Amino acid sequence: MHFPNFMQILDGIALSKTIKEEVKQVVATYTDKGKRPPHLAAILVGDNGASKTYINSKIKSCGECGFESSLFTFDASIGEAELLQKIDELNKDPKLDGFIVQLPLPKHINENNIIQAISPEKDVDGFTPINFGRMALGLPCYIPATPFGILQILERYKISTSGKHAVVIGRSNIVGKPISILLGLNQPSGNCTVTLVHSKTIHIEHYIQQADIIICALGIPHFLKSEMVKEGAVVIDVGITRVDDATLPKGYRIAGDADFENIKNKCSAITPVPGGVGPMTVAMLIKNTLLAYQRNYGDH
Repeated sequence: MHFPNFMQILDGIALSKTIKEEVKQVVATYTDKGKRPPHLAAILVGDNGASKTYINSKIKSCGECGFESSLFTFDASIGEAELLQKIDELNKDPKLDGFIVQLPLPKHINENNIIQAISPEKDVDGFTPINFGRMALGLPCYIPATPFGILQILERYKISTSGKHAVVIGRSNIVGKPISILLGLNQPSGNCTVTLVHSKTIHIEHYIQQADIIICALGIPHFLKSEMVKEGAVVIDVGITRVDDATLPKGYRIAGDADFENIKNKCSAITPVPGGVGPMTVAMLIKNTLLAYQRNYGDH
């Protein structure tokens, strides 16, 4: 049996730092001319630990890139009407380039209503139907941050995608569906033949075993086993789940969807968890905010 001679770790931390440094330098060219910096806002509802961690990471990145940031926090009991009122206020704020509503939201709030209320011009998460539709047609838009990050990993690590068979595991609106569309578009880091598999797929491993590129976005720790991966495949692990572990000070560890230790020697390249796709998601949110800022100034 032949194994690849060299397995590449796709380091999302290092790449995200590079991208944020690029953004920082562009922002400096604007602020040096006396223009205001880009401004990103976030809405956080409730006290979900993972959501707080993500938001803090986004705010920290804003500071690193010379952005202004605002955080609006609300109790989990907030009504949908009150949240929609805040979104309307942010939509109309001329000094705000983009904003995000951190998901998930409490059960009594309809996430679709909230997402659809966000102005497409300020939808730097790329979740609104207008941005999603423009993305599917290959038109200028804000690409959802996680799929955008995946494309950047493939492109900047020079992983060839044209003509390759990509299997996307999971069909969420945030990752699975958009990345399956993007990989099939006629563009750099596209031109794949794409198979989308999910919880209702019969003999799911049959499809995964044929993949040159696997995008695993299920949220089930260690779902992707070594026997599902063909030699030389590229694995992009989007999963990030807190798994209870009493041996660690925090009481949990972060696990990906791929059984990393048993898969890594079979792959030509793989993203680690943590430190792979996660940091790239934050970097691409920052990148989208810069794009929104440049569109405000008619400079893009």
